[in-house]
Parts: sequence; C-alpha cells; structure tokens
Amino acid sequence: MKKHTWLLLANIPTFLWMITLVLLSLVHRQVPQAGWLLLHVLFLGAASSAVMVWSAHFMDALLRLPPDALNRRGLTARLALINLGAVAAVVGVWISAMSLVAAGAVLVMTAAGWHGVAIWRVVRRSLPSGYEFVAHYYIGAAAFLVVGAGLGGVLAHSSNAELAARMVVAHTIVNLLGWIGLAVAGTIVTLLPTVMRMRLPESTVRNAQMAMRWLFGTIVVAWFGALIQSQLLLVVGLIGYIAAWTWLQYPFIRRIALEGVPQVDTPNRFASWSLMAGCAWFVVTIAAWAVQLAIAPSWFQAAAWTGRVAVPFATGFLVQVLLGSLAFLLPVILGGGPRHVRQAIHAMEWGATFRVGLANAGLVAFMLPTPSLVKVAGSTLALGAFASFLPLVAKAIYGRFRTDGDDAPAVPPRKLRVKDSALRQRSSALASAGVAAGISIVMLAVVAAVAVDPAAAGRATPASAHSGHHVQVAPTGQTTTIEMSAADMTFTPGRIEVPAGNRLVVMLVNRDTMVHDLVFANGASTGRISPGQSGTVDVGVISSDLAGWCSVVGHRQMGMTVDVVAVGVPAADDTAMAGMDHDGESGADATIDFMRKPSEGFVAHDPRLAPVSSQRVHKETLRVKEVEREVAPGVTQRLWTFNGSMPGPVLRGKVGDTFDITLINDGSMGHSIDFHAGSLAPDKPMRTISPGESLQYRFTATRSGIWMYHCSTMPMSAHIANGMFGAVVIDPPNLAPVDQEYLMIQSELYLGAQGGMVDEAKLNGERPDAVVFNGYANQYDYRPIDVSVGKRIRIWVLVAGPNRPTSFHVVGGQFDQTYAEGRLLLDGHSSGGAQALALAPAQGGYVELTLPEAGNYPFVSHIMFDAEHGAHGIFHAS
Repeated sequence: MKKHTWLLLANIPTFLWMITLVLLSLVHRQVPQAGWLLLHVLFLGAASSAVMVWSAHFMDALLRLPPDALNRRGLTARLALINLGAVAAVVGVWISAMSLVAAGAVLVMTAAGWHGVAIWRVVRRSLPSGYEFVAHYYIGAAAFLVVGAGLGGVLAHSSNAELAARMVVAHTIVNLLGWIGLAVAGTIVTLLPTVMRMRLPESTVRNAQMAMRWLFGTIVVAWFGALIQSQLLLVVGLIGYIAAWTWLQYPFIRRIALEGVPQVDTPNRFASWSLMAGCAWFVVTIAAWAVQLAIAPSWFQAAAWTGRVAVPFATGFLVQVLLGSLAFLLPVILGGGPRHVRQAIHAMEWGATFRVGLANAGLVAFMLPTPSLVKVAGSTLALGAFASFLPLVAKAIYGRFRTDGDDAPAVPPRKLRVKDSALRQRSSALASAGVAAGISIVMLAVVAAVAVDPAAAGRATPASAHSGHHVQVAPTGQTTTIEMSAADMTFTPGRIEVPAGNRLVVMLVNRDTMVHDLVFANGASTGRISPGQSGTVDVGVISSDLAGWCSVVGHRQMGMTVDVVAVGVPAADDTAMAGMDHDGESGADATIDFMRKPSEGFVAHDPRLAPVSSQRVHKETLRVKEVEREVAPGVTQRLWTFNGSMPGPVLRGKVGDTFDITLINDGSMGHSIDFHAGSLAPDKPMRTISPGESLQYRFTATRSGIWMYHCSTMPMSAHIANGMFGAVVIDPPNLAPVDQEYLMIQSELYLGAQGGMVDEAKLNGERPDAVVFNGYANQYDYRPIDVSVGKRIRIWVLVAGPNRPTSFHVVGGQFDQTYAEGRLLLDGHSSGGAQALALAPAQGGYVELTLPEAGNYPFVSHIMFDAEHGAHGIFHAS
C-alpha cells in the first residue's frame, strides 16, 4: 500500500471521532455526562489518533528515515489500541461501567508507552539531521499520556471527594499540557513556518531544545503541586509553562514582528489563520487558568475552574490547531500531482477567514460571563464554523478521485497564488473582510439574544425617579468612583456618601459563588455579574438619596442593599418608592379566585406514579428552565423549574440503585440541586452553578422512602416556593403491588405580580396565597382522579413546603396501611386504622386504602386553612 493511501486510511478514526463530536454537540443537552464525553471524544479520541499518526509522519519526513522504519504494521496496531481504549473509556462512563473505564485506561497507557518507545528506538538508529528535538517532544508527550491515562483510571474509582478534586487538576495538567501540549509544540515549530511560507529562523533548533526541557519540568512541577496540595507550585508550574512556550515561539514571533506575516493570505489561508488563532487561545487559556487556581479558595473550586478551562483549551486551541494542520496536510496526502493538490486546497479554502472569524467570535461570546441565550448563540455559530470543515474535506476527497490526470478541471491561478502587489493587497483585504463578516454575524446574534431576554442581560426597566424627594442640584462636574464587592449576600460598603451634584460611578466585584447585580432606583444597573467577574455602572449625577439592591430574586430581602447618601441636601422621604413592589417594579400582586374554573382545555398534572423499572442505574438530565405557567385559574407566575414543570420529574428506584443526574442551568441566575435520597458531602455536587453551566450529581440510594429534591441556592425558601422541587421514590424492600398508585406533592404559592415571580415579603412573613397539590390550586377538583371501587390504592405524599406541614386525609376513606419517613406505622393486618398522615416540610410517606362504593371522595390537607386555599382534590370512584 502506498504511503499516501495508508495515511489517508489512518486518519479515518480521527474523522469518525470528529463526526461523533459534532453529533454529540447537537444533542448534548439530552445526554448525561455530556461535558465529560465531549472533552474526551475530542482529546482522547480525535486528538490522540491524529497525534499518533502525524507524529510518525513528521518523524519520517524530518529524520529522512528509510522506508517503513517506524513499522507501519506496528503503528496500525497502536492506533487500534488507543482507539479501542478511547471507545472503552467513553462507553464505560456512558453506561457507568467503571471496570470498562479501567480497561480503556490500560489500553491507552499501553498504546502511548509503545508509541514513545518506537519513536525513541528509531531516533537512536537514525542519522543526525538537526530535527531530533522534535522526536524528544513526541517521546515526552507519550510518557505524559501514560501517566494521564493512569490518573484517569484511578479517578474513575475514587470515592474521596477532596482527593478526586486534586486528581482532576493533576489529570488535566499531564494530559492537556503534557500529551497534547508537548505534541503540538514539537509539531508547530516546523509546521507553522512551512504553512506560512517562512524560512525557519536559525535560532529555532536551539530554542526548541531549551524550551523542551523547561516545558517538561514545569509540567512536573504543576502536577506535583496538585498532588501535594500546593497551590504555589501549581501556579508557578503553569506560569513557567507559558514562559517556556513563549520562548519556543520567540524566533518565529520576532520575525513576524519585524517582517510582517508573509503570504498569510495564500494559498493555505485557513491553515495559517486557524493555527495562529489556536496558539493565541493556548497562551491566554493557560494564563487564565493560572490566575483562577491562584485565587481558588478550595480544591473543589480549583477542580471546577479546571473544568471550565478545558472548554476554551479544547475548542479555541485544540480544534483550531487540529483543523488547521489537517487543512494543510490532507491535500498533500491525497496526492495525484500538483493539479490535484491545488484543487484540494481550493476546495478546503472556501470562506476560510470568514469561518475563522465566526468560530473565534462565537467562542468569545460563549466564554464571557454572558446570559444563557448569548452562550447558546455563540456556541452554535462556533460549532457551525468548525463543523463546516467536514463537508469541505469530503468535497476535496471527491474532487481528487472524480477525475484523473489532465481531465481535472483547472483552478483559477488568482485563487491560489498572488503574483503582484496589487492583487496581494486585494486578497489581504478580502481576508480581513471575511474575518470582519464572521465577527459581525456573532455580534448580531448576541444583540438578538439580548433582545429576546433583556432581563437576563441585566437591562433593568428604569424606575420613574430617584427615591426620595427631588431637589434641583447643580452638577459639580466631579466624579466619585467607588469600588464595591458582593459576597455572602452583602454589598461592601453598604453605605456610600456622595457630595450632592457629583457623578457616581460604581465598580462591583463579585466575590461570591453565585450571580449578582447592582440595580439603582433610577434604573442604572451593572447587569448580571458571574462569580469572579466585575462590572461598572454609571449611576449619574446624585441630587438626592438613592437606594440600590441586587435584583436577583430573594437577594434584596436577604440584605443585598446599598444606600447612596447625597451629602449637602436634606434627607429624602420614601414617596417616590410608593407603588413599587419588593423588587423595585410597579404592579399589584396577582390574586386567586378559588371559585373560578379553569379553561375548557385545562389539563391537570398527571398524578399517576409509574412503576419501578428493572434498571439499576438511572440517568436523568434536569434542565433549569424559567417558564410562565398558570398556577390557578387565570393566574400565571414566572416559575423556576426543573425541566419546565412544577413539581419536577419524578425519579423512582430501589435500594442500591444508582442515580446519575446531569443538571444544566438554562436560567438567568445561579441554581443548584440537593437530593435528600443520597448521602454524600454537599460541597461539590450541591454547589450553585451559573447560567450556561452544568454539573454531574451521582448518588446511590441506600435507604427507602419518598425523598425530596430541590434547589439549595440561597435564599432556599424562594427557590423552592418558585417551583424548584421534586420527588425521588425509593421502594421499600418487598413492597406489595397495588392496583392504582398516585403521588401528591404539597407546596405553597406566594404570588407576585401577574406573570411575575415569588413575593419575598409574603414568603418571609409566611403568608401563602395558596397551598396546592402538584403545583396548581384545586386542580383535581376540576379534573377528578378516576379510581375503581374495591381496588387497592396507594397514595405517596411529599411535603415540599417550604414552610407549611400537611395532615393528609381522604374524606370518606380510612387508611389501613400508613408509612412515613422510612417506617411502617400501620401494617394493614390489624383492626386499627388511620384517618390522616401528618408530615412536616421535607417529609414524605404513603397511605393505602380501598374505596367501598361509587362516588366522589375529596382528599385534603386537614389543616383547614390550607384545604380552603387550594390543598383540595377529588377521587372519583366508579
């Protein structure tokens, strides 16, 4: 088999992994462990296959080896091993089979070690060529993959949360900076000058040899720092790595600075721009990572920030370097003579700079602390730009084999080679225009996303005036600048004195773990600020006292307020605040008419409980969604929900079952989740995640009962009252079957304005507007639940609260079996009975009964105020 044909076939696994990556990106919201899978499909699958193939190719070309010196058959075996290992690891995580993950890690370690030894043996037998240093990069990279794969296998079986957090950091260092970073460093130092038609600077070899030692050493330092819990060593290692990478590229950077970018626009425009953009993302990403690790308050936070860094590292750096390299190399390995090579280049150059501009602007929109819709828009455009590479490759391959020899259509020379300065300037202008067009499309998408959801972007609706009375104060022309911080539900400082007539500018630094903003009564706002970020707001000229607060629901009531005092004018009264609700917006609260019926098309929440499945591992994706829903006839509220419903999806299993939950925050503020059915340290799985982020929550059900899950972000009461709760039913062993089984979750409504959110004042005063079953007042009065006379019924009951208990009772029925909080209270075999099941908030149980004759049997909370305010329904027996 010819060498070019073999190279083309050897790259098939890389392209299959890339296709898998695109498909997985399109459906990742519905896929458990999607973040982990996306990264490992790219790093362990596509990138590892490409590195193994092209490192062998570059060794062959640079060292001028005799035919098959690297043993093509052995290389094929190593490719098979590393791809089998990658498949085993990915599938193992997908189906939660840790033994399969461990087997995959062993296969990857074997392939990497074998590859490093093979290159080392070839280098020892080769004649001196001046490029042996590239082999040393590849050998070091392979050694780090052996270590990194081993760490990955250990990490999959780790049960110690803090150790696992440090292992995540160490695993990321040796794989990203060692395996991928060293392999790319060794390749790029010769590939990029070749792509850009540059003469390799004389100092390149010397710098590369020195940089290789420093890169290797700094990786070891950073890795060791993670293992021994030394943030100092960790950060020093990362900074040293950046310095070594810069030193490696210094001759190349210096030449560009002195002579400009030669022929960057032709003929491999996409390869040039993509490689340069990838290198820029590489340096910026590692620098940002070093800063984040330096200020991380715990190893859990360090692991979380490491996970965030992996995204720009993967997309900004690795994808662009991979695509840029393939865009240059594939036309060559396709072969067929100069005409076919030019034709393949032309096919893959379609919209080159436009694609690069679109991809990088989209990534910036995704990575910045932007609202969820902006992140979706940016990531979608970037994915489209990257994915367009695949059909262009297919087009190039098709063009290569469609015709032979002189029958191939000629490619216009001007699109491949620029021969005079005028045409070169025109081509450069077109290249710049392509980048600008890509950036412009992303900017338009960002504007459209903000227009669709302005509240999430922090665009507050201005109030009519400042708080207090209005006094005409002449502007002084001076500016008072204040730096504030947000942490622990407090603004510091909480009082600002400003000379009357001065302009006030506030810079807010969010030092908390959740999203905040700062809104003033005159409408000035910082917009939403993510953890670790900052924002600035020009409040305007201060002529009277002014109130400020965090507009995230519940935060103002928990003390996130600031008072601006105008020095030199009388204190203001509160008249301008009249008519404003508790979040600074005008409008009266919605009210419920308990005599009103819903519309004819009303569909009640399905109370039937699905039977337990035979699965022992339950995978579920819960997406935070902000939706406006009817909660009583004619009354709507903007709820925060899991998967769009209140209550959220019901999970059911048996003792010993494992639940693998992916939480995705598609809301406009921070949220979290707490499963009472699992017993584990809450630090990491129950942490608050910002909009656009996700987390994995894995627990094993060790005890039976009906358990609550809910958002645990502060103020917890507001998040529960606004819809963020659900149930996990773990069947007691030997639970007897019944004819009909239902679930009732009781909660409270504290209504804000029509279409608004929870009223914090009512919530803090424990003044509910309604107490409801399954999220809607009296819904089973309007749509009674059909049951059968003489059939055995089991009703599971959970009190979500957040404040009120229940005394669950079926009018006209008697319970012969009751179960509460893991204990059977009445076993059904005695002459005794029960009339009600009493449960406090976050408690649950079940009752069983048989209805003796046809008719309507109301069920209520026997706390009569609650029964008369929505906690009421009907079983219709027939």
